[in-house]
Amino acid sequence: MQTELSKKLGVEHAVFGFTPFPAVAAAISRAGGFGVLGAVRYTAPDELKRDLDWIEAHVDGKPYGLDVVMPAKKVEGVSEADVEAMIPEGHRQFVKDTLAKYGVPELAEGEASGWRITGWMEQVARSQLDVAFDYPIRLLANALGSPPADVVDRAHEHDVLVAALAGSARHAVKHKEGGIDVVVAQGYEAGGHTGEIASMVLTPEVVDAVDPLPVLAAGGIGSGQQVAAALALGAQGVWLGSIWLTTTEAELPSPRLIEKLLAAGSGDTVRSRALTGKPARQLRTEWTDAWDSADGPGTLPMPLQGLLVADAVSRIQKYEVDPLLGTPVGQIVGRMTSERSVQAVFDDLTRGFEKAVDRVNRIAGRSGQ
Repeated sequence: MQTELSKKLGVEHAVFGFTPFPAVAAAISRAGGFGVLGAVRYTAPDELKRDLDWIEAHVDGKPYGLDVVMPAKKVEGVSEADVEAMIPEGHRQFVKDTLAKYGVPELAEGEASGWRITGWMEQVARSQLDVAFDYPIRLLANALGSPPADVVDRAHEHDVLVAALAGSARHAVKHKEGGIDVVVAQGYEAGGHTGEIASMVLTPEVVDAVDPLPVLAAGGIGSGQQVAAALALGAQGVWLGSIWLTTTEAELPSPRLIEKLLAAGSGDTVRSRALTGKPARQLRTEWTDAWDSADGPGTLPMPLQGLLVADAVSRIQKYEVDPLLGTPVGQIVGRMTSERSVQAVFDDLTRGFEKAVDRVNRIAGRSGQ
């Protein structure tokens, strides 16, 4: 599963694996893919440094990258406290009432939330980059589109390729104009923040729109046959995220959450603003239903919603409150039916890819050549 881009980065398979877990990122790279560590959950530079040190020690010299979340436009002088102060009291009360309805216990006194998504605040993301560029990362991806121009320039100075996610051909063209090296065409089926165009339509549109830039296909991909389809549509690789959540190397905080993922079908997700304020695909739960209900106060824009629900999400996960327990995940969750190692996932991907290529060769009359 090699392409021009995978050869350029020195990886065996054109499979780019996004994950918040260092052990998964390292295992993806060791298996011949390209591990990409999500940085959004790191609130302090020392935390990111610790985990990049760990990856360096466990990646066997294989290449890897980092994914940050930062807006293209800079906002000066706004702190987390300033943002917190913008949250309406009515929304805070709605969170309290919903948690009380389901009997969700409080965190212990002095216990901090383990789910503080502040990495999308620009000053936090920039502090992450100050750390990251001290490591031999080969790719910097931005989940909110094109990063600021000075960040692109800084990455290029460190010989780091820059990737940006796009949910439409129009967004992809803006990335190209902004000096991006790789475009990730993320379809509607994807977990987390995603747009409204399905991968089968989006991938070839983006490939044509940004030619000759390499494109990675994302959204709903979790088998070797789908990898082959993505390459047939013109992509130079695939960007996989959800499929790693139920690997044995992952560090999901709740055993019950793993059980829910393994039991879920492809129709058990919803694209909701409940988690961050931007549409994000996740398991459908009574928590997402409450926020999406006409009786609720409505979600707040990013980043207010993420700050509002951070402690609540931590409490729900810690105490495994089943009706409310969820996580970002794509429609590929229907194929995630057992816990497997990262290497086992790669073995399945490569077998499925070979099977798909052989089938197409037979159809084309090229079997055995």
